[in-house]
Amino acid sequence: MRASPLYKRITTALVLIPPVVMGILMLPTAALALLAGLIITLGAWEWAALIGFPRYGYIALTGAALIVAWGLPQHSSTLLGLPVFGVAVWGLGLLVVWGYPVLPDWWRMRPIQAVAGILVLIPAWASLVALHEGRLFGVSNGPRYTLFFFVLVWVADSAAFFAGRRWGKHPLAPKVSPAKTLEGLWGAGAATIIMALVGAWWLDLETQRWLLFVVLCVVTLLSSVLGDLFESVVKRTHGAKDSGALLPGHGGVLDRIDSLTAAAPVFLLGLVLLRKIMT
Repeated sequence: MRASPLYKRITTALVLIPPVVMGILMLPTAALALLAGLIITLGAWEWAALIGFPRYGYIALTGAALIVAWGLPQHSSTLLGLPVFGVAVWGLGLLVVWGYPVLPDWWRMRPIQAVAGILVLIPAWASLVALHEGRLFGVSNGPRYTLFFFVLVWVADSAAFFAGRRWGKHPLAPKVSPAKTLEGLWGAGAATIIMALVGAWWLDLETQRWLLFVVLCVVTLLSSVLGDLFESVVKRTHGAKDSGALLPGHGGVLDRIDSLTAAAPVFLLGLVLLRKIMT
């Protein structure tokens, strides 16, 4: 009997989640950076195949960019540079999603799309590393914030999926991803608010920070949706359904980290701003 896509999706998630959680909580930041770099490299491999760019050359470019990012001076202004740049890049990503399918000719050029992949992946990696370290927003329990961030995006994504299947009637972005619905987004929003309140308690935030933390989590949700839609634009541009087939029921690595790539810089910078506002 052939397994259903939903069964594959749930089984794959159950297999992957425990090692991810253990890695976040138990690994030192340097080791986590190496592991995240490997995942980013897998994503780059799929991105190259998606846009028709030479894979090995693209992996070399991604590896070089990761090395440069890791070797940057370790002071606050430099560490914030890549996440800030990442948020700016996603501003352009919003324009691409908003304009699809009417996009400028230069967007369809493979070198431009190759650069876009680097600009999506590297700031996300830098943001996750800085989030795990915790120094930029003044905490010593960065791994707990990192785990909360992952769970937040996972729960929101799952809530959108199931709410959309149950109540979805109105497409969110019909030209980009017809399966995504406004009802799914509302479901994700409700789950995000609940998770934000649980997270504020679990992370032991001061009561006066709770409201701003909920707002940050909602903005993080919206940015994760943008990441998902942006990858959908790239896939539609090249006539692909999934970025790969490595993860049964989920597609490829990019299909699982697209939301995280957009959300990580936003969540990190939000925590930095939250600290500045409340001090």
